[in-house]
Amino acid sequence: MKRIIRTALVMSIGLMSTQCNTAQQPTTAQQTQTVEQTTPTAVASNTADPRMRQFVDSLLSQMTLEEKIGQLNLVSVGFDVTGPVVSENVDENIRKGNVGGVFNTYTPVAARKLQEFAVNNTRLKIPLLFGYDVIHGHRTIFPIPLGLSASWDMEAVERSARIAADEASADGLNWVFSPMVDIARDPRWGRVAEGAGEDPYLGSQIAKAMVHGYQGDDLTKENTVMATVKHFALYGASEAGRDYNTVDMSLNRMFNEYMPPYKAAIDAGAGSVMTSFNDINGVPATGNRWLMTELLREQWGFDGFVVTDYTAINEMIAHGVGDEAKVAELALEAGVDMDMVGEVFLKHLKQAVAAGNVTEEDINTAARRILEAKYKLGLFEDPYRYADEQRAKNTIMKPEYREAARDIARKSMVLLKNSKQTLPLKKSGTIALIGPLANNQRDLIGNWSGAGDWKQAVSVEQGIRNVAGNGIKINYAKGANITDDEQMIKRLNAHGGELQLDNRTSEQLIAEAVKVAQKSDVIVAVVGESQGMSGEAASRADIGLPGKQQELLMALKKTGKPLVVVLMNGRPLTLTWEDQNADAMLETWFAGTEAGNAIADVLFGNYNPSGKLTATFPQVVGQIPLYYAHRNTGRPFNGDLLNKYTTRYMDVTNEPLYPFGYGLSYTTFNYSKPQLSKTSISPSENLEVTVQVQNTGNYDGEEVVQLYIQDVVASITRPVKELKGFQKINLKKGESRTVTFTITPDDLKFYNNDLEHVLEPGEFKVFVGTNSRDVQEASFTVTP
Repeated sequence: MKRIIRTALVMSIGLMSTQCNTAQQPTTAQQTQTVEQTTPTAVASNTADPRMRQFVDSLLSQMTLEEKIGQLNLVSVGFDVTGPVVSENVDENIRKGNVGGVFNTYTPVAARKLQEFAVNNTRLKIPLLFGYDVIHGHRTIFPIPLGLSASWDMEAVERSARIAADEASADGLNWVFSPMVDIARDPRWGRVAEGAGEDPYLGSQIAKAMVHGYQGDDLTKENTVMATVKHFALYGASEAGRDYNTVDMSLNRMFNEYMPPYKAAIDAGAGSVMTSFNDINGVPATGNRWLMTELLREQWGFDGFVVTDYTAINEMIAHGVGDEAKVAELALEAGVDMDMVGEVFLKHLKQAVAAGNVTEEDINTAARRILEAKYKLGLFEDPYRYADEQRAKNTIMKPEYREAARDIARKSMVLLKNSKQTLPLKKSGTIALIGPLANNQRDLIGNWSGAGDWKQAVSVEQGIRNVAGNGIKINYAKGANITDDEQMIKRLNAHGGELQLDNRTSEQLIAEAVKVAQKSDVIVAVVGESQGMSGEAASRADIGLPGKQQELLMALKKTGKPLVVVLMNGRPLTLTWEDQNADAMLETWFAGTEAGNAIADVLFGNYNPSGKLTATFPQVVGQIPLYYAHRNTGRPFNGDLLNKYTTRYMDVTNEPLYPFGYGLSYTTFNYSKPQLSKTSISPSENLEVTVQVQNTGNYDGEEVVQLYIQDVVASITRPVKELKGFQKINLKKGESRTVTFTITPDDLKFYNNDLEHVLEPGEFKVFVGTNSRDVQEASFTVTP
């Protein structure tokens, strides 16, 4: 065993390495008064700002206990509701000072009306926060976050958040419930759509980019919003891929594999954190003091405020940790500052203070954090800075934002297969455009599209007409319903699904599609999920194509015409038959407002696809959880099928259908063997890794060059590979480029079983390649 170089004390989590070397990744880029005082000019700051401290101290000194508790109450008012409870008596509670913020209300008119009511009808004229689920765009919708992550383009990711912030802040909002940074390795879990996939390093870079995009460099600017990191913590590890389910994992795995993106978002300055629904070590996250106070605040230094997820305090009752009064106390003592919709704080904290179960100082602390957030946003200086109708007209869905959505959508798409150069298509001849999603608009903007208007979305059919022009003839057939399960359709339509069941039999629909295909040159089959089949409360036990869609593809294959499969989905799918039989396959996720134009850009070669998967696609659901950074066993499979006693399945290989980091291009890239600046380094030295990449195909193209490492021998079992760097480069046809990565000591550290952050001397491997599977390696040692 290696001698450990100790770099931290036990639980010294503040040193968690989420830093990224820049050589390893792309460069990103009416006045109100209180009763007794005037408001100073607000500035973007932290709790060390003496003016903010003085202002909030003065305000708290004037507040009653009831008014302080009121600041901790977040209510739902307005356009849509994200859970089973609707806040009641809102006007009365605002008048009493019993509301600190609202969500689900937007537009400058609605927000100003509510803000005026709060400012003009409360004793201390404290303005409200306005929050909303701005997840992948506000009005202009971008690809779902899983799709955004597949771009591996931090500048594009940050730009999507910057545009979303500009639109949201013009639409009456100042606070967004994003980014979701949960690591997810089980695609049955519907909310895999809302995150960045399976990898902590890539997830950390995306978390930082999203926070920077939303918050900019000054929260008092009218076009920035406060970000909310969610869901703290470990929500993506729900057992069985079932939403809201329990989570159970070792501290070792927690800190090495799941915590880094949260920490990265905190280090990037995120203003708020949202609790998760699951338990951690047997304690619900919303009542977990170790998580919310000891780790988040004391060790990571977070100085913003913590808000629950929807009714999460109430739901601790079902977890079995106490009645409503008790769970209110547990949440406050854990470090929760704001209760979303449940109004448990409002009902019980005054009595809890009287009974001595919580202190007024605990309430003061929570209220201070909410008031500081309002100060940082400039709301005390001008409560109406986010309620400008003219700015909304000038900002929302302006042409350059739609063009950005188109470009970012193209970057997110992953070419999974392209045999015999089926793609790109010619802008002439006849296309059989087939499938339930071929002329669909609603599903294109995906789940959690908030204020997005699906009627503004460009369908694939329209996109093809826009891009290919009059040289293309389109023969259309639906071919299949997304699903034929009437109960499923009712459930989806109850939440905005807009699905219509074609009353023809599946045989009739398929027969029509076959006829259309037979008189066409090429088939473009647009298949996948409805948007409501992924996202919150949308777990699926079977993650193949739903309904009769695979039967449709089988019938189309028999025509002998080239078969191009265009996928729309919010998660990795099991696509073994499709991979074996399609001539080309393009993963487009739910690509947003400009989806159809972006898809057509890729299909016809206006854009050469460059996306790479950030979540592993399994062959079959029985392989789940399946992820690239797994650990070895004492009996690893060595390829010998007759050697029974190794870790493998009897009926399927261990390999995924598509590995993490996978994605093709219309061109090809050749990699040299990686070269190291040294083969032995001290624990304080950096190591340079260089590789020559050449575009050997017939098109200009972008490639994501990926760097992985392996700690070969360690005091605990370590992953077979870990992503530690990437660069997205653009190479012209025939062009070569030397790509250089710098491995730092932090890149080689991990948390051991004492939760010490350590670099252990010994042998390491470095891998460079086009995905996590197809790599070349070199070795080096770290000396004691």
